[in-house]
Amino acid sequence: MSVKIAPSILSADFAKLGAEIRAVETAGADWIHVDVMDGHFVPNLTIGPAVVGALRPHCQTVLDVHLMIDPVDPYLEAFAKAGADIITIHAEAGYHLDRSLQVIRALGKKAGISFNPATPEDALAYVLDKVDLVLVMSVNPGFGGQSFIASQLDKIARIKKMIGRRKIDLEVDGGVTPTNAGAIAKAGANVLVAGSAVFSRPSIAGRSSGEDHVVAAYAANIKALRAAAKTKK
Repeated sequence: MSVKIAPSILSADFAKLGAEIRAVETAGADWIHVDVMDGHFVPNLTIGPAVVGALRPHCQTVLDVHLMIDPVDPYLEAFAKAGADIITIHAEAGYHLDRSLQVIRALGKKAGISFNPATPEDALAYVLDKVDLVLVMSVNPGFGGQSFIASQLDKIARIKKMIGRRKIDLEVDGGVTPTNAGAIAKAGANVLVAGSAVFSRPSIAGRSSGEDHVVAAYAANIKALRAAAKTKK
């Protein structure tokens, strides 16, 4: 299974999110990852379903929406209607995980379950037949730019073993860079979420700071992540 790169718009320029999504898709992104934070479940506020709905026309690939909110059930329908393709909820953010995953699928969306770094993955065993994606948080959620927590490599490997041959994507979010992408892929992940590692714009000699420069910078970053993931070292 080839590794997909899912840039997180948490690290994009919020003043022009539509343009940023178009640029990163042109640069080779497989999915677009949207981090939704409520200032309660995690210590930060980001965006809601209205913004996701506004972004949907700009996104031609998979819109991967990660709900870091509690309670989550009252908002599932709104994010589904906004155009999310995948809706991922946290195992820690609800009392009735099985029911919530059923609701997501009943809304016609793929269902994902996420685990914070210190949360055991045990609950996954009881809902494997109801998930399309498992997201391992490799930083404590709430802010971008954090360093990868190395202990999550073992968790990724354990979850990969639980998934077996099932058609379930294994996604990792937090501190993903070309330095660790190989190890993450080797552990079993096939979707890498990257924020600052994709949306950084190093100076490119002889080029302007216009759209071509931005796409070239993002393309170089995505290429580096993809190449590193293929090495599986």
